[in-house]
Amino acid sequence: MPKMKTDSGAKKRFKITGSGKIRRRKAFRGHLMEKKSSTRARRLGRETDVAPADRRQVKRLLGI
Repeated sequence: MPKMKTDSGAKKRFKITGSGKIRRRKAFRGHLMEKKSSTRARRLGRETDVAPADRRQVKRLLGI
């Protein structure tokens, strides 16, 4: 059976930390930023962990 290909969209959106956690960017940062508060904008700029319910699917997309 051939190797599984990594999903191109997923490899651009997720990264694996040294300890094996999966990190992602937060949504709602792309545009319409002037109506969002500075505090909210800073919070949205940080990366966060992928939710436990989604980890299995993301790992499959990344070929892990």
